[in-house]
Amino acid sequence: MSRAQDIVEQALAASNADGQVTFVVDGSEANLRWAGNSLTTNGAMRSRQVVVVSFVDGGTGMAAGTVTRSGTPDIADLVAASEQSARDAGPAEDAMPLIGEAPPGSGDWDADPADTSIRVFADFAPALGQAFGEAGDRGELLYGFAEHSMRTTYLGSSTGLRLRHDQPTGRVELNGKTADFGRSVWAGTSTRDFTDVSVADLAADVERKMAWSRRRIDLPAGRYETLLPPSAVSDLMIYLYWTMEARDADEGRNVFARPGGGNRIGDRLAQLPLTLRSDPAHPGLEAAPFQVVGASSGGASVFDNGMATPAVNWIENGVLANLFRPRSWALKTTAPAVAAVDNLVLEDPTATASQEEMVAATERGLLLTTLWYIREVDPQTLLLTGLTRDGVFLVEGGEVTGAVNNFRFNESPVDLLGRTVQAGRTEQTLPREWNDWFTRTAMPMLRVPDFNMSSVSPAS
Repeated sequence: MSRAQDIVEQALAASNADGQVTFVVDGSEANLRWAGNSLTTNGAMRSRQVVVVSFVDGGTGMAAGTVTRSGTPDIADLVAASEQSARDAGPAEDAMPLIGEAPPGSGDWDADPADTSIRVFADFAPALGQAFGEAGDRGELLYGFAEHSMRTTYLGSSTGLRLRHDQPTGRVELNGKTADFGRSVWAGTSTRDFTDVSVADLAADVERKMAWSRRRIDLPAGRYETLLPPSAVSDLMIYLYWTMEARDADEGRNVFARPGGGNRIGDRLAQLPLTLRSDPAHPGLEAAPFQVVGASSGGASVFDNGMATPAVNWIENGVLANLFRPRSWALKTTAPAVAAVDNLVLEDPTATASQEEMVAATERGLLLTTLWYIREVDPQTLLLTGLTRDGVFLVEGGEVTGAVNNFRFNESPVDLLGRTVQAGRTEQTLPREWNDWFTRTAMPMLRVPDFNMSSVSPAS
């Protein structure tokens, strides 16, 4: 198979356009799946994606056209299709000169792609087998999966960029169930290489939650003091993050729009000194330090491929500080260009409490496990609805006293930040709803005095 770097060079050499960006993503993946205390499947896969973005000046402005293929396509045909797509598209409103200066952290262009294999589970699998035996002794069943992938991106441009990034991604989800499937709980974690994954700790978390759920308590819908664990917080903050487009805010289309015009940068969103930030160099959450964009949107532009993505605070000490802004929109609004980063951290620098200490300080409230089926109801307020899943627990007098029914919730993560009265210590976590798309997060537990459980859900 042709080297990814050679494909990029061939595509650039075949170009008849006014500019071109080509990137190739070579991927490998290994996975384990299990059910009923037994491994069911394991596998390894390889993939390749080739993306050519051509830029054509038709006399009335620069146009962009993107064509994507899997495997190793005919490069001449792919480039020609991309150029035709650009000619058909008409002038692009986000047109800008292509990036010509390589950002810091550009990687070793000549090196072979990084890869993974089933060997990444060499220590994980035996520990999982031990957890199966212990769960079986308790009359419980374990279900779940572990996945590890490595994606190496090679990006080249007609302006001379030659950028490369290796992105490892790993996740584990572990479900505990009773033999009659009447009770179900969850634990999960993200990882770069599985060397930091403790199956024993995940299994202990599942065992503890299974013990809590032996007592069932039915509660009505209503507003409850609620402890949101890091996984649930990450799912809410990721959705907030995905909506942080400056153009939508400036034009009055999202929750960050200022009444009367403009955006809410500078407005206080949280009473606590919470900071929501991204940093491609954050330990354990490392991500690409430059943009790789296959299609333009309100928050990213194909013309910005290769633009540096340095660390950025989105919310700083409770105040909205930044929104996504491609260079074209930055030019129109005389504001700085700001790019998204593939990780997200929420922290309160004054927080010291552990999750256990926050539970112990709760007189009466709910402790959640995860959220799922999250959907947007109102973009103007970022009102979201969704369901609780795999364990809602009642805390009384600082102790978990049983499991309660599931609920449908209605909450805006922006409004929720303003009502949060306590944050715990930030820790790396795995979102439940969005982990097919976004895994690199670190979040605290949050205490919300009046989380809106809008109705009782029959979901288990």
